[in-house]
Amino acid sequence: MKATLYADGGSRGNPGPAASGAVLYDEDGEVLEEIGTFLGVTTNNVAEWTALLEGLKAALARGVDEIAVRLDSELVVKQLSGAYRVKHPGLIPLHAEAKVLLRKFARHDIRHVRRKENTAADAVVNQVLDAHR
Repeated sequence: MKATLYADGGSRGNPGPAASGAVLYDEDGEVLEEIGTFLGVTTNNVAEWTALLEGLKAALARGVDEIAVRLDSELVVKQLSGAYRVKHPGLIPLHAEAKVLLRKFARHDIRHVRRKENTAADAVVNQVLDAHR
């Protein structure tokens, strides 16, 4: 089964109250699942990585074996590709977990998209943050 994952994270303040959001779509563009998680007080980068992890776990739980991942965090995309090193101690385990999860898919394609192409995942983030004011 093929799917597309859009993931985003955000914090109001950096660090500040943070949330992750992910939207998983089937091959026809229908929403399979929305995942929103309140993370407490943390950084935007932790929120971005957590959104990716939660989305990948949801895809695996649904039996997805080919995943297209779309993120508006250029930093996460470049760190995943190896173009940038992950230096922050708090992000190293998140990066390692993402690599392990990605290896469970027969195929994966990770690309950066503009923020305007990631509005559904961003909306999930804001919904979660608004609910925790």
